[in-house]
Amino acid sequence: MFFAVTAKVMAQQKLTKKQPNIIFVFADDLGYADIGCYGQQKIETPNIDRMAKNGLRFTQFYSGSTVCGPARCSFFTGLHTGHTVIRGNKPFAPEGQTPLPDSVITLANILQQNGYTTAAFGKWGLGFNQNSGDPNKKGFDKFYGYNCQSLAHDYYPPYLWDNHSKVDLAVNKKYDSVYSASLIQQQAIQYIKQQGSKPFFMYLPYTLPHGDVIGPHDSLYKYYTKKFNEVKLTGSNLKTREHNIKPEPLPHAQYAAMVARLDGYVGEIIATLKAKGLLENTLLIFTSDNGPHKENGGDPEFFGSNGMYRGIKRDLYEGGIRVPFIAYWPGKIQPAVTDQIAALWDMYPSFLSAAQVQTKVKTDGISIMPSLLKTGKQLQHDYLYWEFHENDGRQAVRWKDWKLVKLNVNKPGATVELYDLKYDPEEKNNLMDKFPAVVKRMEKMIKNAHVTNKDWPLLPEEMQEKKME
Repeated sequence: MFFAVTAKVMAQQKLTKKQPNIIFVFADDLGYADIGCYGQQKIETPNIDRMAKNGLRFTQFYSGSTVCGPARCSFFTGLHTGHTVIRGNKPFAPEGQTPLPDSVITLANILQQNGYTTAAFGKWGLGFNQNSGDPNKKGFDKFYGYNCQSLAHDYYPPYLWDNHSKVDLAVNKKYDSVYSASLIQQQAIQYIKQQGSKPFFMYLPYTLPHGDVIGPHDSLYKYYTKKFNEVKLTGSNLKTREHNIKPEPLPHAQYAAMVARLDGYVGEIIATLKAKGLLENTLLIFTSDNGPHKENGGDPEFFGSNGMYRGIKRDLYEGGIRVPFIAYWPGKIQPAVTDQIAALWDMYPSFLSAAQVQTKVKTDGISIMPSLLKTGKQLQHDYLYWEFHENDGRQAVRWKDWKLVKLNVNKPGATVELYDLKYDPEEKNNLMDKFPAVVKRMEKMIKNAHVTNKDWPLLPEEMQEKKME
């Protein structure tokens, strides 16, 4: 079902005469339990934990996908992956991934058209500069960071992009010299310091803690090397790096340092807002694009990155799509923990509601501002839907406490699994045979949610069988 942001809803959710600043911190491959307030025991994240203590922490928030590109597309379009124009990660010449088409009006476009200055710092992955998915065409006055998701695997890249200008970091071809995450953070902090009276929307798609697991061997790293007393990897056990220089011999220490560094960046953002006197008029969101990775040094089992939940990145089990989500707005959002079910595509109507902006753009999202501000009635989703275009195709739908997962949907005889998340959040007990009526109802939801897209040919079982006749 599609939901429009209506004038009536906007009137109910009107907040203040002054439009708030909006900052969206989007961690990369950070698992549900990779931070302390969600159960992490081995990595210290005091700034994010403090943000959660003083904000609203969600326990049932879902990303738009289980990989980078479609999750980002879901955020910017307010659509789930049955409707989005980008449903997977595909390379696109000369650089980057499949671009957002000209027809897509992003959340940033609308905010920009309604008085907001806009900026993005980090990883884009939705189109190269000058093509239809150029971040400057999709609502951002300023973009600084990685255009391409593949290049973003290396934290010591040969270049970054400052809008359409290449930032030359050729020294990194010889040795690890300029750490991209630090450079991107410096730009973000400088941007906040330069803000005046106009409201701003800042998108922070940090690359941390995505693989490759590499970074500075500084005091933070050394702290975790001592804490873990890890045996150094040598020879063939060393994880190769995509852009190859020196692999990381202590990946556990480095991964912990990456998450802790991300925590430090969040703390610095909050401190800068406070110093500028902007904190009380800023809605700050922290979340992740999907579950934890197991790539070039990632070890979710060691860290318990997905908590109790089954699956990691590329899975449609809870561990692949359930992510941390914290909303922080001093004086507006009261400290609490909520089990409200929400998803990444809800950000589109939520941010427009916070900004007091009306639009005719239709989305799958529902504004969660009533939950954040305790104002008015919170609307609920009929169901949540995901599809994934790797590993022979996967689909999932959540309806109330029921979760249906379909595997191998591009092959005859797809596997169907049904779980009751209330009693089985770990998705261990497949109840498909015991509740055929529930399965039938949720199969119908999947059929209704999936709109065929020729560029992403995910074929449900009945369509596949028809094709083979």
